[in-house]
Amino acid sequence: MEISFANRRLQKLCESEKELRKAHGSDGAKKVMRRLSDLRAATALEDMRNLPGRIHELEADRDGQLAIDIAGGRRLVITPTNGWPSEKQDGAHVWTEIDAVQILEVADYH
Repeated sequence: MEISFANRRLQKLCESEKELRKAHGSDGAKKVMRRLSDLRAATALEDMRNLPGRIHELEADRDGQLAIDIAGGRRLVITPTNGWPSEKQDGAHVWTEIDAVQILEVADYH
């Protein structure tokens, strides 16, 4: 899957194990790197459903975003780069059509 970042600062953080360790500790850094590796290896967002990290859609003011658990309440927050392509009849998003995501933040938003 293609990955982009919301801004240069976030990209620099996510591409540097040293910076990730400073910001999120050793365990958090390893998990962020693992989740990014999983995203890169995935063909479509659907592939992420059965991997560790409990990827899930967000609601309310974060509608359209997804979160992947990292550690200590932190989440990797992403969104489909080109928006959600379609919905099923029940209103659920079609994850099989998403092949590019943008990383928005690594945060504890609760």
